[in-house]
Amino acid sequence: MADEPSGSAIIADPTQEPESTATSSGIQYTSTITQDRGQTLYLARWSTRFWAWLIDFIMVILFLNIVHGIFLPFWNIPQYLDFTRWDPFEFGFQTLFFFAYWTVMEGFQGRGQSIGKMVMNLKVVNRDGTKIHYRTAAIESFGKAFILPLDCLVGWLGMPGTKLRMFNRLSNTLVIKTDYKDPDGIIYVKEKE
Repeated sequence: MADEPSGSAIIADPTQEPESTATSSGIQYTSTITQDRGQTLYLARWSTRFWAWLIDFIMVILFLNIVHGIFLPFWNIPQYLDFTRWDPFEFGFQTLFFFAYWTVMEGFQGRGQSIGKMVMNLKVVNRDGTKIHYRTAAIESFGKAFILPLDCLVGWLGMPGTKLRMFNRLSNTLVIKTDYKDPDGIIYVKEKE
């Protein structure tokens, strides 16, 4: 579709048959979601989502460690990965920072992308493929910021084959693979080096 904005979901061949999975509740899920307007959203693989999460985790830890270095003379904040000096207040502060990071990054202008998701070409969208808002981003981010192991386990064991975490289900969101395209009508010319 020529009128789709860059970074939109990959459009599949309409003749392609999606793989379907039956769950214990009898609900049929497919590996792709087809909308009324013919758009197909490719659900992101768990491994790709893990790498996006790891990139975000490393970026936030680096940022917090830089802030730690700046404020060290004034306020002794233990580093996140210093297991010998964990303090519930500091750990809670850093966890709240992760929650704020994901909420702001994914809710900003409905982009649905943190830095890790941008690198891995992933995006959080509503189940119908529309942009998410801050409220939706906050609900979706709560699980991965505060109770990620439980969030994933409930998704994997309670909703197998859906590629949803518990808080994806509660926020009515999906994580999809996006296609990074150059804008229409733009030609890039490389200079000789």
